[in-house]
Amino acid sequence: MPELPEVEVVRAGLEPAVSGALIVSVDVRDARALTRHTGTAEHFEAELTGRRISAAVRRGKFLWMPVGDDEAIVAHLGMSGQMLLRVPGAPEERHERIRVELENPVHGDLSLVFADQRTFGSLALDRLIDTPDAAPAGRGSPLSRVPTQVAHIARDPLDPAFDDARFRARLARTSSGIKRVLLDQTVASGIGNIYADESLWAARIHPETAASDLPTRSVNRLLAEIRAVLEKALAEGGTSFDAQYVNVNGQAGYFAHSLNAYGRTGQPCPRCGRPIVRVSFMNRSSHFCPRCQRMR
Repeated sequence: MPELPEVEVVRAGLEPAVSGALIVSVDVRDARALTRHTGTAEHFEAELTGRRISAAVRRGKFLWMPVGDDEAIVAHLGMSGQMLLRVPGAPEERHERIRVELENPVHGDLSLVFADQRTFGSLALDRLIDTPDAAPAGRGSPLSRVPTQVAHIARDPLDPAFDDARFRARLARTSSGIKRVLLDQTVASGIGNIYADESLWAARIHPETAASDLPTRSVNRLLAEIRAVLEKALAEGGTSFDAQYVNVNGQAGYFAHSLNAYGRTGQPCPRCGRPIVRVSFMNRSSHFCPRCQRMR
């Protein structure tokens, strides 16, 4: 699934196109793309037509576009969802599910296309509620209002309002393996399988080390490495292994060329030269160096 860097690349690409844009029309071409929307396709089209989008906002790997003070279009990209910007009248995209025609006061007419090969993603109109800490809900907006579908998701480590002390305290009372904790979106959002492996490799921590066994200095180092890995991935446009993970212009990211552990089974560790190993983990895989990342 796309993780924080991939979704942030999409958000940043959408921002100038959707901010201040009027929704001229909405065409739901496949109702399966509305699985998280509580109404019908006709309701979705009618409720959005004539509304104005104020911003493109992200928390972790969740993306939304406020339409007024109380509602937002929430985009769940799922396994293969794409948000693409096209000129009006552009040919239909492969796996296109929804097309939204926009009128931007600066950039003119644009088409926003939601395409999804595997149909696990969706768009939904959702209600906005206040954030408990009164801080901005996510990157892209100063407003402290978050969709109900995203409210349970923790802030991500790149969020200025992320609470390092709270993160350390949560780890201190959690006996689960540290990688399992990093993937828990209620602890810290946006860190998926790829970036968990890369961050743990950089911090020299074995993925199965109990979170509560990590001393404060190790947790601080891990947080620093998580942020460094995410920032580098952002700078390189995210990680793309196939044509499914692309930005709003359909271009792939190239952080895959910078990976040190994930997907490098049998290849030498860039730090010590010992082969990277792969083990099964939560219906997926963990990749790590058995020499650099020893169990405590």
